[in-house]
Amino acid sequence: MLYREVGEFKTSYQSDQQTFPITSDRLVVLSLIFIAFFVIPFFITEYMASAIVLPFLIFGIAALGLNILTGYCGQVSLGSGGFMAVGAYSCYKIMTSFPDLNIFFCVILSGLVTGVVGLAFGLPSLRIKGFYLAVSTLAAQFFLVWAFTKFPWFFNFSASGQITANERLMFDIPVSGANVAAPVAYLICLIFFVSLAFIARNLTRGSLGRKWMAIRDMDIAAEIIGVNPLTAKLSAFCISSIYIGISGALLFCLYFGAVEAGDAFGIDKSFLILFMIIIGGLGSIFGSIAGAAFLVAMPVILKNIMVDFLAWPVDLASHFEFLIIGALIVFILIVEPHGFAMLWRIIKEKLRLWPFPH
Repeated sequence: MLYREVGEFKTSYQSDQQTFPITSDRLVVLSLIFIAFFVIPFFITEYMASAIVLPFLIFGIAALGLNILTGYCGQVSLGSGGFMAVGAYSCYKIMTSFPDLNIFFCVILSGLVTGVVGLAFGLPSLRIKGFYLAVSTLAAQFFLVWAFTKFPWFFNFSASGQITANERLMFDIPVSGANVAAPVAYLICLIFFVSLAFIARNLTRGSLGRKWMAIRDMDIAAEIIGVNPLTAKLSAFCISSIYIGISGALLFCLYFGAVEAGDAFGIDKSFLILFMIIIGGLGSIFGSIAGAAFLVAMPVILKNIMVDFLAWPVDLASHFEFLIIGALIVFILIVEPHGFAMLWRIIKEKLRLWPFPH
């Protein structure tokens, strides 16, 4: 009764291939977008924004980018933290070089710079793949973080070695730096998140996305039928890096405010984003979002339960937090190796057949 395709007739190929062809899906997505833009900003608190909402939106963008590369194109990458650092430091250099440039343009240009860097580090994918490509991208992670801490030009010769986001105003409202209000930071991140998720869904459903999936499934067969592996793999690296660079820029200028590459963009960030898409589901836009929500919200929930409700010591609770999250990840992957995206597909199939699911 709640999820039906019966009675929906498509009269054109365009209507049949739209982003959300089922009315129920379309209404749910539009309702969530309406609530996100016009309801949550009036109720969001500083704690809610800093603990859950902003990390979810920022790392959700990074998960979308990595899923394009790994989930759709099949190119394993362990350098996401380094590419986030490229986005953050690019945003810092652009903000200091062009003090009057709009924050949206600063973030977008940072993503484009990261895309160029990702294109360069994606060149080895033309000759190597699998474990060897993972090691190559891991080398990119360490090299980029080392470069940003070694050469003072990147942090404008600051004695502390940190980069700090200066305050920018839009309509006399701070939109970057330490004084950004929670609703403002939330709305800026939400605009990027919704826009990039919509672009990613359409990219993966178009001809470019089909080329990525052909390379992922069998690159030799894809090349035989006319898919150019050079353009397919490099476009995946470039677009993925743009997404991850934008997330790094947002993390720097709207969340942290001041960062140092070695602390903020270490290898743990690369593994965190990789776990998000594995748990959420490889090759799925919904899986990227669900995985990011799980790995951002679950530690906060566990910490509140163990510290506030059970009154455990903070250090003991932090250790058990890692144990419980690790056990949950293993359990999820055993129960459903294809992640939350497959569970959602199964639920939708059951709803389609209700009240006679099989």
